[in-house]
Amino acid sequence: MSAPLEAVIFDWGGTLAEYASIELEDMWRLAARHLARAQGNGSRREENELVSRLAQVEVEFWATTSTHQRAGTLADLLQAATVALSLDVTEAVLEEAATHYLDAWTPHIRHEPDAADTLRALRRRGLRIGLLSNTHWPREFHEHFLARDGLEGLIDARLYTSELAVMKPHPEAFRAALAAVGVEDPARAIFVGDRPFDDIYGARQSGLRAVLRSNPEVPPYDIEPDSTIERLFDLVEVVDGWRQT
Repeated sequence: MSAPLEAVIFDWGGTLAEYASIELEDMWRLAARHLARAQGNGSRREENELVSRLAQVEVEFWATTSTHQRAGTLADLLQAATVALSLDVTEAVLEEAATHYLDAWTPHIRHEPDAADTLRALRRRGLRIGLLSNTHWPREFHEHFLARDGLEGLIDARLYTSELAVMKPHPEAFRAALAAVGVEDPARAIFVGDRPFDDIYGARQSGLRAVLRSNPEVPPYDIEPDSTIERLFDLVEVVDGWRQT
């Protein structure tokens, strides 16, 4: 008989939240507008070119951190952008942050419509809920969006790799998440994510059951999840099936 389940731990982007390939695109847009004005140009063409260059820095930053699995922060990303563009991107972002509400930075960030119902259903079954996100965002960014969409009180423990030394798929990240939800035996926890390498491989090598939230936009990896779901609420049926075995 399988070990009884105690907790479900979720990935954030692409799992609880709708997938966004460039999470900070709106922040880059504001920063690019600021930088273009500061250079005395301020044309839409110059702004668009800067946005493209900044977005590419974000993509390359993620590729680098995924290789060595050391966590990164927003400050690290902004420093990388400053070096890549030879412009003070950090100052531009901080000045824009002082005058814009966070939702103006990332208006496209939305949680899945069935996220709250899924979390409530799992909690009714006596399961503790965790969140483990590979992110360079500070905690306050995530907490803002979780609170805005009514999810903050439905998640018992929330871990962000911007506050950790390592990121998924490193086993230490998963061990930290298990400790945060009070689970000693990883076989008693499920991890749900949309990335086969970071989430599924990482969870399986750490002893958790792994559920893949299908996402054709992320890179594939040769790993077999314990289950695959298309919609977030499909997880409830998977959990019920495992609880009955």
